[in-house]
Amino acid sequence: MSDPRINKLAKLLVNYSTEVQEDDLVAIIALPNATPLVKEIYREVLSCKAHPYVVAGAGHVIPGFEDFEYIFFKEASEKQLKHINLFAKMITEEFDVRISIRSGKNTHILSNIEPELISMRADAYSELIKTFLERSASGDLRWVVTNYPTHAYAQDADMSLEEYSDFLFKSTFCDTDDPVSEWKNIHKQQQVFVDWLKGKEKVQIKGPNADLTLSIKDRVFINAAGKANMPCGEIFTGPVEDSANGWLHFTYPSIYRGKEVDGIELKFEKGKVVSASAKKNNNYLQTMIDTDAGSRYIGEFAFGTNTGITDFIKDILFDEKIGGTIHIALGSGYPETGSKNESAIHWDMICDMRNGGQVYVDGELFYESGEFMI
Repeated sequence: MSDPRINKLAKLLVNYSTEVQEDDLVAIIALPNATPLVKEIYREVLSCKAHPYVVAGAGHVIPGFEDFEYIFFKEASEKQLKHINLFAKMITEEFDVRISIRSGKNTHILSNIEPELISMRADAYSELIKTFLERSASGDLRWVVTNYPTHAYAQDADMSLEEYSDFLFKSTFCDTDDPVSEWKNIHKQQQVFVDWLKGKEKVQIKGPNADLTLSIKDRVFINAAGKANMPCGEIFTGPVEDSANGWLHFTYPSIYRGKEVDGIELKFEKGKVVSASAKKNNNYLQTMIDTDAGSRYIGEFAFGTNTGITDFIKDILFDEKIGGTIHIALGSGYPETGSKNESAIHWDMICDMRNGGQVYVDGELFYESGEFMI
């Protein structure tokens, strides 16, 4: 007997997260081990009278099998590394909807790949990423990414597969009678904070792990409640590019493209990272932040708001949403926030604020020890 939560997740992704419409071109990017969910999504897309296309893919940006990705980075020439995947190009430029299912068998498969190769590959995709962000901001491309339970994800989270499955479906509200209503309620709660922040200018982040100021003048906070990520729960913006001054220490490891970097501390002057260090995989950090002209600037500043996600599980889809945390992303920003920063990377890094962290906005205490004060 199939798990009814899978059917609920499929309906949520198609009807709420991406709002599939008649005649939409819908790319479903997934690996074979996620077939039970893919089948339900496929059926739901057909019921919307849209056109589903299933594309094999391990990631939510570039289609391709997980094992092939490792072979590619180990054996491809520089010319091949810079070649743009034509499936990715077509989906990004022509499709209406992209639904990505992550179901990795080995989350560390690229751990020993030279960072210079990963940076080179990322730089080659910079224009396609720009197109994706522009189409996403305009609404021409609706997209969502979620997980399907695998042993690899469960092991990273220190859970059994059954425990991880329960965690995933609970965090998406697919263990409830009406997941859509739950996400609409989250949206309503977060809108209070978004409305309060409208028109504000200066943010000061203070605490044992931070002393940073940045500007949000004329920038827009986005209420993220399940439209692009599932699960979700954050409010975010793109700060003024040259405004960040001070330092941040990130309390959790940051896992980016298969590499775990721990103990990251960044120092900013006039928006730019002028000093960066990490206790683990420091060379990878240095290489990635030198990818291009925008990779040393902040593209995103956000508050994690999902109080149902409390523990770090080594998966950014969940970890950046932990209630009581903030995160920044170095690199590309989202145009809908007003961000002008462009880069081939978008690297989220998380700071726990639940132990004395404070955020002041225009001199008023907005956030303290992981709680909103308004």
